[in-house]
Amino acid sequence: MSNPAFSFFSSLALKVVGVILIVSSLVDYVVLLIPFSPLNQDWQIAFTNQFVDRGVIPMIGIAFLLTGYWLAENMGAGQASKISFTDLRFWSFVLAAVLGLVFLLLVPVHISNLSRARTQAMQQIEQSATQAETQIEGQLEQVTQLLGDEARIQELDAAIASGQVEGAQLEQLQTIRQQIEELKGNPDAVTQRADEARTQLEEQRQEAENQAQLNAFKSGFRIGASSLLLSVGYLVIGGMGFRSLAGGGGGGGRRR
Repeated sequence: MSNPAFSFFSSLALKVVGVILIVSSLVDYVVLLIPFSPLNQDWQIAFTNQFVDRGVIPMIGIAFLLTGYWLAENMGAGQASKISFTDLRFWSFVLAAVLGLVFLLLVPVHISNLSRARTQAMQQIEQSATQAETQIEGQLEQVTQLLGDEARIQELDAAIASGQVEGAQLEQLQTIRQQIEELKGNPDAVTQRADEARTQLEEQRQEAENQAQLNAFKSGFRIGASSLLLSVGYLVIGGMGFRSLAGGGGGGGRRR
C-alpha cells in the first residue's frame, strides 16, 4: 500500500530538484557568455565546449520536473490536470525545444570553427618552421664564413692569449676556438650538423601538425557527437511534450 504523504513529498522533492537544476544551468549558461565576444573564433570554440559539456544538466532537471508532476497526478484516481501556459511543464517543453535547436545548430558551427582554427594552427606551424630553417641557414653561412676568415681567427687567438679575458668568457672563447679547429679538420661536419638540424626541425613540424589535426578531430568528434545526441534528446522531449498538449492533457490518470 502506498503512503500518500510520502508520495506527496517525493513529488514535491522531484519538482524542486528539477526546477533548481534547470534554473542553475540557465544561470550557468548566462555566465558562460561573459565576456560576450561572438565574433571571436576562440571564444566560440571555448563557449561551445563548455556549453555542450553542461548540456545534460537541464535535461536531468526537466526529467525530474516531469516525473514529479507524473507522480503527483498518479497519487489520485482523478483525471490528469490539463497543462496550461502557466504550467512549468509547458515551459519545460519550450526550453527543451529551444535547447534542441541550439545544440543542433552548434554541430556545424563548431566543426567549421575547428576547421578554421586547424588551418590557422597549420599556418603558424609552417611560419615557425620557416623561421627556424632560415636561422639554420644563417648560422651555416656564418660558420662557413668564419672558417674561411683567417683574420677573425687570428683576432680570436689574440684575445685568448692576451690574458685580458678571464672566467666564463675565456672558456667560451676557447670552446669556440676548439670547435673551429674540429670543423676545419672535418669540413663536412658543418653540413652534417645543418642537415641534422633540418631533420630535427622537420620531425618537430610533422609532430606539431599531427597533434593539431588530432586535437581538432577529437574535439570535433566529442563535442559534435555530444551536441547531436543532446539535440535529439531535447527535441524528442519537446516534441512529445507538445504532442501531449495537442492531445488535450498531461497524461492519463490512474485507472482502477
